[in-house]
Amino acid sequence: MSVHWVYVIECADGSFYTGYTTDVKRRVREHDRGEGAKYTRGRTPVELVHKERFESQSAAMSREYEIKQLTRAEKERLVEGEGG
Repeated sequence: MSVHWVYVIECADGSFYTGYTTDVKRRVREHDRGEGAKYTRGRTPVELVHKERFESQSAAMSREYEIKQLTRAEKERLVEGEGG
């Protein structure tokens, strides 16, 4: 059974990027090398600031969508550990 992750990285310009993966370390490395999402290219280096584990891809992708709908302030609270 594979594990699914939703992660938030903070880009060099201070913006947040939220994504889905089955391997957080690999994915963050890809973003850092400019091989990740188009949004993060040119916004390196990036730093992993939040991750959540899920047992199913559908649950993870639903949560990814929820996080992407949050305001900047709500994302900051999430990253600081206050929930989302």
